[in-house]
Amino acid sequence: QVQLVESGGGLVQPGGSLTLSCAASGFTFSSYTMRWYRQAPGKEREWIAVITSTDGSTNYADSVKGRFTISRDNAKNTVLLQMNSLKPEDTAVYYCNAHRYVDYWGKGTLVTVSS
Repeated sequence: QVQLVESGGGLVQPGGSLTLSCAASGFTFSSYTMRWYRQAPGKEREWIAVITSTDGSTNYADSVKGRFTISRDNAKNTVLLQMNSLKPEDTAVYYCNAHRYVDYWGKGTLVTVSS
């Protein structure tokens, strides 16, 4: 049974940091490209970060570049999203995605950036 379970969301003040975690099971994690997406209230889901399965190269949306870092631990079947210098506009539900020939999605974790 394929599962992606996000955790680590919560309430944080502007300028603060959070680390999101996505635990994967039920598929060969190391063979999948992993992405983080987010969906803010009233907006479409947007891609924000990717890490490949081949060489672990990364890429980011302009909105988070320089503030967010994606990483993966294939031994633990986990992908992380380190988020620094958080802004109110980062408030969203954050989703983990695994892609190879199919897409798997988690149910998301809510991040609220507010004073």
